[in-house]
Amino acid sequence: MDGQPDDFKIKGAAAIKRTHTPETCTICLEPITERAVAAPCNHLTFDFICLVSWLQEQSTCPLCKTQVSEVQYDWRSPDDYKTYHVPTREEGEKKREAPTGRRRPRRHPQPPPPAIEDPSLTLRREIYTHRLYALHIGSNAHSNYHSFTPADVRSSPTLQSRAKTFLRRELRVFPFLTPSRVDFLIEYILAILRNFELRGADGKAEELVGEFVGRENARQVVHELEAWLRSPFGRLGGWDERVQYKDRCGDRGKGEGGLRGGRDECNRHDVYAPMMSR
Repeated sequence: MDGQPDDFKIKGAAAIKRTHTPETCTICLEPITERAVAAPCNHLTFDFICLVSWLQEQSTCPLCKTQVSEVQYDWRSPDDYKTYHVPTREEGEKKREAPTGRRRPRRHPQPPPPAIEDPSLTLRREIYTHRLYALHIGSNAHSNYHSFTPADVRSSPTLQSRAKTFLRRELRVFPFLTPSRVDFLIEYILAILRNFELRGADGKAEELVGEFVGRENARQVVHELEAWLRSPFGRLGGWDERVQYKDRCGDRGKGEGGLRGGRDECNRHDVYAPMMSR
């Protein structure tokens, strides 16, 4: 029972909706839009986006310097919240280290079988290489495309699940992203979806994503994610078959049907690692 009253008080405070002056995030000094609690120290004066961004650079609490093992966020009640597990440096090193133990007789290594890449991922890489943007489809009863707001995302498990499905594939386009960084970015972009218009006039979503993949890549990720979430499709395959692109040479092309006119030098770009120092 030790510690339960404090835990309940701390978690309860995180779940209570603000009725007076909004609290300020300790990191960015702006009002908190989605509260995050650092565990195990339980400091809670952070915005989720700010705290997880901080933890990508250093894994200690900004206030007390305690090692943070997880971040609790998306609070609905003291017992209903999501958890982001912070990967430790030791975990990353263990993945890179060769297993040790009893020596085994030396064998001639067998070459690994050639990796078979998902054809749809190959297509997505081509789209980013040529900087092709999905053509806009209007919202109407015929198209079944619908606009959405951050409030819609917060209240819709379906929209959040569809965003995760899309991002799990889309972020694999970038060879400089490690699997752990992809997992982080999925949660990070979901938090952006819950709090900001994807293509708002302030460009906030693009700016936040750009910190990790570069501004030009971010602009395209945000555009493609919005196109997918506005669509009526439940499966990526259905969207791949119907989404259309117009390249810089003025040609149209379909997803699975191939990209016509998209291979010329007039619209070719490399998918590059961002310069974080910009």
